[in-house]
Amino acid sequence: MMPDFELLEEIESQVHPENQQGDWLDALVVSMDLLHTETKGKKCDRLNIALLTDLNTPSSSESLEVIIENLKQYGITVQFFLPFPVEENDEEGGGDSNQRGAHPGHPGLPGKGLSSEQKKNLELVKEVMLSLDVEDGLDEIYTFRNAVEQLCMFKRIERRPNAWPCVLTIGSALSIRIVGYKAVTEEKLKKMWITVDAQTNKKDDLKRETVYCLDDDNETEVQKDDTIQGFRYGSDIVPFSKVDQEQMKYKHDGKCFAVLGFAKQDLVQRHLFMGSQVIKIFPGKDDEHAGVALSALIRALHELHMVAIVRYAYDRRSNPQVGAAFPCIKKDYECLLYVQLPFTEDLRQFPFPSLENKKLTPSETQLSAVDALIDAMMLVEEDENGEQTDLLKPHQIPNPAFQRHFQCLHHRAVCPGTPLPDMEPWLRAVLDRPEVIKERCLAPVEELKRKFPLTEVEKKKKLKTSAQIFGKESEEPDAKKAKEDEAEEEYNLADIAEGSVTSVGSVDPARDFRALIKQKSFPFGEVCQQLTHRIEQLLSNKNTQYYMKSITCIQAFREQSVKLGNADLYNSYLQSLKRSIPNRGLEVFWDLLIQDGLTLISKDEVEGSTISKNEAAQFLVAEEKKEEVTAPPAEDTGDVDDLLDMM
Repeated sequence: MMPDFELLEEIESQVHPENQQGDWLDALVVSMDLLHTETKGKKCDRLNIALLTDLNTPSSSESLEVIIENLKQYGITVQFFLPFPVEENDEEGGGDSNQRGAHPGHPGLPGKGLSSEQKKNLELVKEVMLSLDVEDGLDEIYTFRNAVEQLCMFKRIERRPNAWPCVLTIGSALSIRIVGYKAVTEEKLKKMWITVDAQTNKKDDLKRETVYCLDDDNETEVQKDDTIQGFRYGSDIVPFSKVDQEQMKYKHDGKCFAVLGFAKQDLVQRHLFMGSQVIKIFPGKDDEHAGVALSALIRALHELHMVAIVRYAYDRRSNPQVGAAFPCIKKDYECLLYVQLPFTEDLRQFPFPSLENKKLTPSETQLSAVDALIDAMMLVEEDENGEQTDLLKPHQIPNPAFQRHFQCLHHRAVCPGTPLPDMEPWLRAVLDRPEVIKERCLAPVEELKRKFPLTEVEKKKKLKTSAQIFGKESEEPDAKKAKEDEAEEEYNLADIAEGSVTSVGSVDPARDFRALIKQKSFPFGEVCQQLTHRIEQLLSNKNTQYYMKSITCIQAFREQSVKLGNADLYNSYLQSLKRSIPNRGLEVFWDLLIQDGLTLISKDEVEGSTISKNEAAQFLVAEEKKEEVTAPPAEDTGDVDDLLDMM
């Protein structure tokens, strides 16, 4: 019987508890016989019996040795699930709480509160588990509470790692047969979502069709064979056929693991590690010469504190990488650990201001308070033997997103139509700080609050001058005020991170335009010319997305022109743009411009402007009036007059 959702529903609905008692040894014999019979001649990774019992039934140990011998012969492992914990060293009267399978919330001692039958059967269980050829056999005895907690966690199916055979080369003379295994890699959920009919929940009831159409009034259908891939390069689209795409790929000789050179370990800094995997490199299987050569290389790198800089390519289809191979020497094995390193394009250089500030230098007591908080939050502690142990073990923490995904998936499959459950408490706490850390942090945090008091800073009100009070402001205060406003502009860290802007680009031309105006490194007219050039490029793509981007540029153009008191360049460009609208078919763009109310700059806004307020207001609606006035000449009256003159 295969484990599936139907089996779960059958167990939940049809299997009910009864008062009859059963011998757990008889159950073990029946399970062993059934498992051996049903799997005979079949290939199985593991044969295992999970036995749930309270051990509170009489049982005979006469056939125990035969049962153990048959379990060994058939290669069957056993797991026991009991309602009480089991100690490895069962001392009389209890002892300390060094329990196997016990839960911290239930520290009860084995033997305490148990019946005579349970004590007797517990000894038989220990004899069975210690007799099997399994390391730490008592670790396979669990409590019901442990089992429920473990079953709440969804685990992926364990698969054997795929070997990656290759040849490590150092120059042209030295080559070592190697094999690589992924030691760490990012686990991603496979895309298993499919679209089904909402009523029948069947995929076959739906049919999906993809149709290619031209962007014209008739939406003319085009066959897929008549389409071609295009690469957007700025405002242009560069076509690439399949032949071009194959030829443009980077070509190399296939899989390789070539050492380019060696470097000191401290030069390969931790923040330069990239990629989504770490590969362990071992010598080729059953190759003694490769084992000796690779071991010599690993030990030499370890003694000299060096790393090998490697050119890595998985196969002919993949792009090559540059990485570092670190020596790794463990008690049971030796290997190289390969980590990918960045190329020039992968690095991001951001200039940030210095954190040093003479006015805000922390005192010794403040530094000591911060040090105390760091010490309290250390995720390691020393045990009785003076050895450090980890309080938080990331390699044992399941991915909360995966767990929540499968929790909801399981609930929807078993209980369709009901609301999804809340996130389980253990899942919420999986990435929380350990309780020990929380308790240790209380005192240092309070000390930190005392050493770094926070005070509310009220914004000072500007004192009004007599000219402002009596309404007699002169031109000189205006100029002074403009300088003050310019000096009070907000300090933006993002602008510094973007670096210095040298021209109006195509990604965000409005932002580049404002930055160039602020830098004052180019004349205003030259910067405006760059902006209008970008606007014309955007308008050549007759698409609403590009229209909106053009309007953003025009808004920035108008804003800066008003701010600098120069309206001539903006007004002349907008007037010429309006005249070209009919010939270029940009009526949709002009309608969007009208909605935003982007008109000419009038005298009221900038003194040097030649446009009155009334002319600016009529600029956007003048097109409609012009159409009404020029409508009569559309008739063929001219031809009739010429005919009368000829008569």
